[in-house]
Amino acid sequence: MSSPLTAVGDFELATPQRIVFGCGALARSLDAVRGFGKRPLLVTGSRPERALDRLPGFNAVVARVTSEPATDLIQDLASMARRESCDCVVGFGGGSAIDAAKATAAIAANGGEPLDYLEVVGRGEPLRLPSLPFLAIPTTAGSGAEATRNAVLGVRDRRVKASLRSPFLLARLAIVDPELTYDLPPALTAATGLDALTQLIEPFVSIRANAATDALCRQAIPLAARSLRAAFEGQQAARPAMAFASLMGGLALANAGLGAVHGFAAVIGGMWAAPHGAVCAALLPHVMEANLAAMPDASRYTEVARLVTGDGTARAEDGVRWVADLCRDLSIPALGTYGVSTADVGPIAGNAAKASSMKANPVVLPAEALTRILTAAI
Repeated sequence: MSSPLTAVGDFELATPQRIVFGCGALARSLDAVRGFGKRPLLVTGSRPERALDRLPGFNAVVARVTSEPATDLIQDLASMARRESCDCVVGFGGGSAIDAAKATAAIAANGGEPLDYLEVVGRGEPLRLPSLPFLAIPTTAGSGAEATRNAVLGVRDRRVKASLRSPFLLARLAIVDPELTYDLPPALTAATGLDALTQLIEPFVSIRANAATDALCRQAIPLAARSLRAAFEGQQAARPAMAFASLMGGLALANAGLGAVHGFAAVIGGMWAAPHGAVCAALLPHVMEANLAAMPDASRYTEVARLVTGDGTARAEDGVRWVADLCRDLSIPALGTYGVSTADVGPIAGNAAKASSMKANPVVLPAEALTRILTAAI
């Protein structure tokens, strides 16, 4: 019989060097932001004035990211950082801006091009030098990118997305201020919030789950489940819980991996201009159902069901039904909305089977199961 001291198993937990969380956290951390570097590159979204308004006195070179980042954009931003002699990178925005910032920090320091280091579709070379110091300030509650050690990039000519992955991509400082999410519109709240929930459920059922990531997920899944509808309806009091759930999801996925939802999403996001969070939401209940049908032990999904429903007697199937109802109530579009059709099912399934996120899925899903998932999500 194992001792309680050893029953938790061995694990390693990779995290940002420092995390500051809470309402007003950015205002309280302005000195740290201003002192982060002498010549910062500020990577932000389509409204840089919003970032600069929140960062008074912050003298930075500003770069706008208006879509999900691709390798050509990162090459341009890295060249800008070197040309302007930037000594650090600050990402202020949603997951796209933050992933672009961390990838820029890595390429600017290491040289070469993103495809040299990109997994699956690139040459997969390791980053050999530490990135420029990177600071993350998320303005959505979903991607958890402020806490991860990868950056998802599109490769336009191949119509695919893949990750740049390295411990060097972890932020030196992550400032998570729920007040920055107060003005998110309902549709974006729904998509990003369901992305956060997906990034808690997938690491929890992952083959790489460990005692630390389990603790994060068990704490945050119920918070997301009880808060997402309220945030969608405009209740600001629910925003801190969603920001916390997103942060925990980022920490969990960085250390336990993801699963089939994100395996599919990497392929679909590379082929269509479809928002990542909405794609994950459309897939989540169908992947849960397929995994459950293929798993000999339903205990993990039974626990998920009890965490999301708050019912200590819930069965695994109840959790799948609860997630499907949530997606319906939050008006999550089907994949067909973005142009995905039944004719695309075979190519998507074939490419998704090779995606890195699939490696942590709790079971290996056969081709027929992948096809059923996609068909149901269209």
